[in-house]
Amino acid sequence: MSGVYVYAVTRSDHPLRLDGLRTVGGTEEPPRVLVHGPLAAVVSAAPPGLRPKRRDLAAHQELQERLMADGSVLPMRFGLLAPDDTAVTTALEHKGEEYTRRLGELHGTAEFNLKAARSQDDLLREVLEESEEARRLNRHTREGSGAYEDRLALGELVARQVEARQRHQAEEIVGRLSALARASVVADPSQDDFLNVSFLVERARADEFTAAGQGLAHDYGDAYDFRLRGPLPPYSFAA
Repeated sequence: MSGVYVYAVTRSDHPLRLDGLRTVGGTEEPPRVLVHGPLAAVVSAAPPGLRPKRRDLAAHQELQERLMADGSVLPMRFGLLAPDDTAVTTALEHKGEEYTRRLGELHGTAEFNLKAARSQDDLLREVLEESEEARRLNRHTREGSGAYEDRLALGELVARQVEARQRHQAEEIVGRLSALARASVVADPSQDDFLNVSFLVERARADEFTAAGQGLAHDYGDAYDFRLRGPLPPYSFAA
C-alpha cells in the first residue's frame, strides 16, 4: 500500500464498529484496523491530494465519535499520514507504554472547546469610563487640541488596558469552568477572540459543563460572544 491515513489509536479489545462509516477522501476501501499487542490503530487508504474539505473533516470526526461511544480513544488530528502499515505498527510498538497510559487517562472523557470575543466598542467604553487619563487624552484628541504625543499616548494606554482586561477576563472564565474539568489547555486566540481554551471533561459531567458554559452568555451580557463546542474527541489532550 502506498500510504495510510490514521484516525485513532485505541486498545485492541475496544469495540471496533466501523461498518457503514465513510473514509477521508471517499476511497472505496472501508476503514480497517492494524493491531500490535494490546493496541490498535484505525486507518484507511491514503487519499491523493488530501485537503481539509468539509466532507472529509466530517468523515474524520464521525469515525472518531463512533469509537468514542464505546470507550477511550486517542484521536489523531486531521491529515495524519503514514507511509505504510509497518510504520503504523512500529509506532504502536515504540510508543506502546505512552499510548496505553494516555488511553487510561482519557477514559470516560471528552473535549469541550470555548472561544470568547467581546465587542470592541463595549471594551473601549469601559476603558474610558474607568480611566481618567484615557478620558483626558481622548477629550484632547476629539477637540483637536491634543498633540501627536497625546494621540500616541492614548493609543498605547488603550492597548495596555484592553490587553489587561482581556487577560483578566480570560483567567476568570477559565477558572470558573476549571472546577468542572479534569484539565484545560489555553491556545492562542484568533484576532477577534480573547480566549480559546479546551477542557477535558468527564462524560458524566458533560451536561453540567454545557450548562455552565451556556450560563456565561447570560452572566456576561450581550457584548460578549461565547461559542462552546463539544463533546469532541480529546485532540488537545491526546499528545
